Amino acid sequence: MKTLETIAAVDSPIAVTLNGAPCHVGAGTPLGELLARHPETATLAPQAYACAVNGVFVARAKRERHVLQAGDAVTGFQAIVGG
Repeated sequence: MKTLETIAAVDSPIAVTLNGAPCHVGAGTPLGELLARHPETATLAPQAYACAVNGVFVARAKRERHVLQAGDAVTGFQAIVGG
């Protein structure tokens, strides 16, 4: 199983941020892969959080098709229901 470090080492690395923290992933990495492997989100069920790239919401069904680009700012957050 690849880690974020080995993905970056094997593929051309690009820099993105996840919740403001710098992160390097391989070029062509889909958003879903970053979320599945990053320690901050890997232990959460995909339906337990929402995410946006550069301030634009990315639906859970589109995470595997959304390819990250250099400089992307990924924000993950748990949805809160109620008032």
